[in-house]
Amino acid sequence: MANTPNDPGKLSLKPSRSGGSSGGNADAGNRDFGNVRSSSDTKPGSGPTGKADFSNVVGNADTAPARDLGGSYTVQSGDTLSAIAQRHYGKASRWQEIFEANRDQIDDPDLIRPGQVLRLPD
Repeated sequence: MANTPNDPGKLSLKPSRSGGSSGGNADAGNRDFGNVRSSSDTKPGSGPTGKADFSNVVGNADTAPARDLGGSYTVQSGDTLSAIAQRHYGKASRWQEIFEANRDQIDDPDLIRPGQVLRLPD
């Protein structure tokens, strides 16, 4: 049988040795994974509900949506009122509340502009 990268019996984490006609590691049957470690905070399903917990993930300021404190939100390119409502309230259907609170600057709920600062009612 030829040695291929898909042959699990020939895989090793040790550096391959040059030379030899087998193409595999000479001591492939003697694998040492003693230095492989895991952490409880990286195991899937380690959260309190048994689901992955992403509560400690921090976004990149360049790509994360800009969210102002104090009940306001700065519109980003590609935003919609329903997406903002989903992000802020957890329900996209609450877009109308944002629209009503910002009637002084929004005539059409489908036409919001990046840079607009919208009031987010409680």
